[in-house]
Order: sequence, then C-alpha cells, then structure tokens
Amino acid sequence: MRSLFNRFKNWVKRLKRDLNALRIAMIENLVPWYVKILIIVTVGYALSPIDLIPDFIPILGLLDDLLIVPLLIYLTIKLIPKETMEHCRELAATRELPQKKSWIVGGIIIGIWVSLAAWAAMKYW
Repeated sequence: MRSLFNRFKNWVKRLKRDLNALRIAMIENLVPWYVKILIIVTVGYALSPIDLIPDFIPILGLLDDLLIVPLLIYLTIKLIPKETMEHCRELAATRELPQKKSWIVGGIIIGIWVSLAAWAAMKYW
C-alpha cells in the first residue's frame, strides 16, 4: 500500500512539473498558436479556483481533478515535439514559477454554470 501511495505521489509531482513545463513552453514562445490556446486552457483550468464539477459533489468532484486535469496535460504534451518538451521540463525543474489563481478561467466556468442553470430554468418553466 505504501508503494502505491509513493507511486501516486511521484505521478502528482510529474504532473506539476509538466504543468510548469507547459507554462514555460508558452512563455518562451516555443509552440504554435493552437498549442498555446490549449496550454492556456490547461493551465488556466488547473489553477482555476472553481472546478467544472464542484468538489462537494461526492466522487464526481474528485474525478474532475483526477481525470480532466491530467487528460488536458497529456493531450497538450502530445502536441509538443519531444525535444521541446524535454527542454521545458529541464527548465521547469530549475525555475520557480508563481502559482497564482486564474480568476479569468474561474469566471468562464461560473459563466458555464450560470448559462446551464438559466437554460434549465427556461426549459422547465
């Protein structure tokens, strides 16, 4: 059981490093515009104070963090050449990036929820 916990802990550390590497790839202008858009969505969602599926919803709230963020990171990494990603990972290992919250993406997620609530209210009234 301890081995499983250590593997999970290492996986989370790699995800955090890869998230920082993606930020560096975008800041250093090492990727095309469409990858930058996906990086903005990925990093913004990961740093957003508001989740698409709120954490207070049992099971689903946690799946949001355990599935959506890693999937976005994985898809984004697949669009970046291996050499570029390795270079960014090396930079991420030595560079400390600020971890500020992304209120813009949080606002977008709030907008999605408000839109869904308004649609549901109009449909059922």
